[in-house]
Amino acid sequence: MLERSELAENALAALHDEGYARAYDARNLTHRGMIFTGGRVAQSLDGEWNFCVDLLDTGLRQKWFAMQPQPPSERSEPWDYDPFMGEVVPVPSNWQMLQDKWYFFEGGSWYTRPLDLEPDPDGRLFLRVGAASYDCKVFLNGTYLGNHLGASTPFFVELTDHVRPGRNWLMLFVDNRRQADRVPMQNTDWFNYGGVYREVSLYRTPRTVIRDLVLSLAPDSYDRITARVEIEGADSARLQIEGLAEVEIPLTDGVGEIEIAASPRLWSPEDPHLYDVTLTAGADQVRDRVGFRQIQRRGTEILLNGSPIWLRGIAVHEDDRDLGKVTTEEDLIRRFDHARDLNCNFMRLAHYPHHERAAQLADERGILIWAEIPVYWAIDFPNPATRADAENQLAELIRRDRNRASVVIWSIGNENADTDARLDFMSGLAAHARAMDPTRLIAAACLVNHQTLRIEDRLTEHLDIIGINEYYGWYDEDFDDLGRIGKNSSPDRPVVISETGADADISPEGPAEGLFSEAYQAEIYRKQTATLAGLDYVKGMSPWILYDFRTERRQGIYQRGWNRKGLIAADKTTRKAAFDILAAFYAERAKEAKETGS
Repeated sequence: MLERSELAENALAALHDEGYARAYDARNLTHRGMIFTGGRVAQSLDGEWNFCVDLLDTGLRQKWFAMQPQPPSERSEPWDYDPFMGEVVPVPSNWQMLQDKWYFFEGGSWYTRPLDLEPDPDGRLFLRVGAASYDCKVFLNGTYLGNHLGASTPFFVELTDHVRPGRNWLMLFVDNRRQADRVPMQNTDWFNYGGVYREVSLYRTPRTVIRDLVLSLAPDSYDRITARVEIEGADSARLQIEGLAEVEIPLTDGVGEIEIAASPRLWSPEDPHLYDVTLTAGADQVRDRVGFRQIQRRGTEILLNGSPIWLRGIAVHEDDRDLGKVTTEEDLIRRFDHARDLNCNFMRLAHYPHHERAAQLADERGILIWAEIPVYWAIDFPNPATRADAENQLAELIRRDRNRASVVIWSIGNENADTDARLDFMSGLAAHARAMDPTRLIAAACLVNHQTLRIEDRLTEHLDIIGINEYYGWYDEDFDDLGRIGKNSSPDRPVVISETGADADISPEGPAEGLFSEAYQAEIYRKQTATLAGLDYVKGMSPWILYDFRTERRQGIYQRGWNRKGLIAADKTTRKAAFDILAAFYAERAKEAKETGS
């Protein structure tokens, strides 16, 4: 038994000490360790990794991460797991999509692969994990380097001082178990995928490292650009913005801020113009493609570059029938093509940070983005550790995507009951987002009091945009209540219908009429769009949802483990009748906007 090996040290402790995991919960891999990766050369670690599920955390108890390669014939005790040979899986992937026996598995799993490296006395080495769900613990050559919480944001680990010449062994322990103190907690309405499901890369840098680069128009200005940089190991940096500016940025304690006189061509859905940007500091250099625009709130209006805009949107989950939560370029392009066919200018990326390539494509395609963190339903709001987790996920999202002109809204949560603890938690998140990025609007999907037909959520005072999830014709009945909500509430800021819709099962098992029929969904969209056309207090919508998606909690006879509110079926090809109804409504809204100049 490995419990009796020298690694485990004490058989009783390995078997019975339930405090075994405390030593591996440093939570030290946070946004503070991020480096700017735009324009850098990445060494991909994607491909086959050795893999083993570990429901009982035996690997942490027995210290599998410290095992050394050894032929089976030479072992003095039987191994419960072999990190160096055996079953392999592709990275990125979700284990649920690989074998039927893993479909509902929730727990820990081990990923192992070799790295052939040579230490560089003049450089540094960083590991980047694009996303691993949910708690990822990192070990190199038997040394624990830290762990990261959060299923959808990237994290970095500096390997510089831990690399040995030649063969190195990297191990990741990835745990997707739902827990009461996590963000989100146990009860959600999307599938709890597990695994290392985004790209894993190595980045080599000189000793000087550019940690961050932030560019935007100065507040209330169209002829000034602000730049902020964070750099280790330099006294100054050189910033070039193609066709606009080339300036030196002095640094104090590694941070430099500057304001540049320039009048860039403004980014918009109609003209998604991007500028090539280069930042150089010492021997380090990064690049980006950045658009410049203003997004503001004035009273109940949303202003893009000073003009009112109505958000013609659709909500999207990061889910695929065959790949799970893994995102491909093909899938993203298809998503944006479908949004174009709907006449959208806006997408809500729900309910967690999506792959960073989504916002990059949105920049190129001219689609406005609502980006979100999974403070979803019931969260352990009084718990300081839960709050720290949420703040870090928000910070990682903002640091990753705040140069994307398409991202105009940071959403801090979805459908939380209005309690004192929740108000303190969520208003703190709003303040955190504003401190990190004052150039974007803050939103959340708030609850409506359906007894009084009023927006009474106290969080709205801390938001720029009030999101409302309403399902008239599905969970609620009277469409006229939408008008009453506006009249009773008289909101002093824009309202966006962040969710609305109805399920339609168009498979052979689906009904021909009534609830869950395609005809019923289509009628709901006819009534919904007709109602919204007359409501001035609503400044946009993102119906639920573009594609049918997998969710454990939906097990009705027409759902069978899927939410079927998609305008397109799970094959991401077959459009339902409601698709054309929404597309026609958006075409009319776009025509009106063009005619009125708003």
